[in-house]
Amino acid sequence: MENSAKKVVDKMFSAFSTGNVEKLVETVSKDTIWVYHGTQIIPAGIFEKKEGVRKFFTDIIERTEIINFEPQQYIIENNVVVVLGREHQKVKRSGRELKQKWVQIYTVEDNLIIKMEEFATSEEVS
Repeated sequence: MENSAKKVVDKMFSAFSTGNVEKLVETVSKDTIWVYHGTQIIPAGIFEKKEGVRKFFTDIIERTEIINFEPQQYIIENNVVVVLGREHQKVKRSGRELKQKWVQIYTVEDNLIIKMEEFATSEEVS
């Protein structure tokens, strides 16, 4: 039996992969908080409520071309989903390409993401 919290995270990833920010925002609670600790290249930030999450993803989609986004491993305990993954993106304005490895920790309640915290590292490629 698949964990319901993982289903919510997968639904959010699916919306992100198609660029559907509104569908993605439907997976978060009205009081959600997203903490991005930043990388060597990308600054840290805290994004609160649905509007903050909408801004977080709109900025990503408008500023970068996602070449590859790959959740690689899930660790699940009750309503917490830890995802290890990697991505490759191209910054539209400069043409710089970045690769990242990341760990994202999701807390889900009532089939909505109430918190996400991401730890990442990045490097510039070609």
